[in-house]
Amino acid sequence: MPRAKARRFIRINEPIIERDDIEAVTEVLESGILTDKMGMGPYVTKFEQEFAKFVGTKYAIATNSGTSALLAALSALGIKQGDEVILPSFAFVAAAEAVVWTGATPVFADIDLSTYTIDPDSIKECITPNTKAIIVVHLYGMPADMDPIMEIAEEHGLYVIEDAAQAHGAKYKGKVVGSIGHVGCFSFYATKIITTGEGGMVVTNDKELADKIFAIRNHGETSPYRSFYLGLNLRMTEIQAALGLSQLRKIRKFLKKRRENARKLTKEIGGMAPIIVPVVPKDRKHSWYVYTIRIRTRSGKVRDKIVQKLKEKGIDARVYYSRPIHLMPYYTVYKTKPLRKTKLATKQVICLPVHPRVEDRDIKYMAESVKKLVRKYV
Repeated sequence: MPRAKARRFIRINEPIIERDDIEAVTEVLESGILTDKMGMGPYVTKFEQEFAKFVGTKYAIATNSGTSALLAALSALGIKQGDEVILPSFAFVAAAEAVVWTGATPVFADIDLSTYTIDPDSIKECITPNTKAIIVVHLYGMPADMDPIMEIAEEHGLYVIEDAAQAHGAKYKGKVVGSIGHVGCFSFYATKIITTGEGGMVVTNDKELADKIFAIRNHGETSPYRSFYLGLNLRMTEIQAALGLSQLRKIRKFLKKRRENARKLTKEIGGMAPIIVPVVPKDRKHSWYVYTIRIRTRSGKVRDKIVQKLKEKGIDARVYYSRPIHLMPYYTVYKTKPLRKTKLATKQVICLPVHPRVEDRDIKYMAESVKKLVRKYV
């Protein structure tokens, strides 16, 4: 009797690399021009132009990572030692480390449990005379509630940096995230919605700020051998940009598939009391970097058991993020108010894959598996 075909492992995210992507990279390799001293090669320049058009900003500056994008943006805004920057603790560490590298102090705010993004009311509680900026993380691809955040920033004279590393193409009231604050930062890491392997982008409508970021990413130079600012080598290569351009041409197709998969997973998995499925506010459009549910349990051990069993079933469920930044060993020196909702999220969230390679049969299998395990352990 023939063996049953083994079920494939459903990864949390996969780079979608197709023939046109490979051909784009090959073209650069064959040209022999792999990078440009000022970061102004033809592919980088074209990628910046096309990405700015996609986001809806006047300027885009490519970098070698999303973390570099954040660091360049903060540096260009003049964030320095003695300043404070408010940001969520329930996020990837990159935003916090970029703040610390400028010499400023990260101040951690709580989240809105319905969106997992920074809570405007918590921002207000964190403001001091030393506050200079707010970093808004559009987590999992869900846009934060930008209107009240921008109002708070305007009232207190603060900069707003949007960390849209997971939110390419997400929209808030019709505007693409990254275009709403003073500056937006994106990542093109291998698992992101579009990828350059490693890479990032800063977007803004402020020409003076864009010019400064352009210089900072290239040793502070405004022209060869004329450094006007303290900078670094944060440039993107022509190889990365060629891949990014090719990926950008397909981003709407990628987003459409992610949104379809998320809708189907909600239909399959919703309606079970212990499971809280994501709900997208009517004024927002999610980009679905991952699909995040919460399990009604006060014990992270129960949630972790479910994640372990899902992995054993071939489902690459993840916990983003089981340890908030303010409890990571390096960051415990920064005094933080109790973050009740952040603490609860770290014990309850489970992230599931909805990337374009997830098929209908995968969605049904994931939903059935999650529901069975919740019945068993919750």
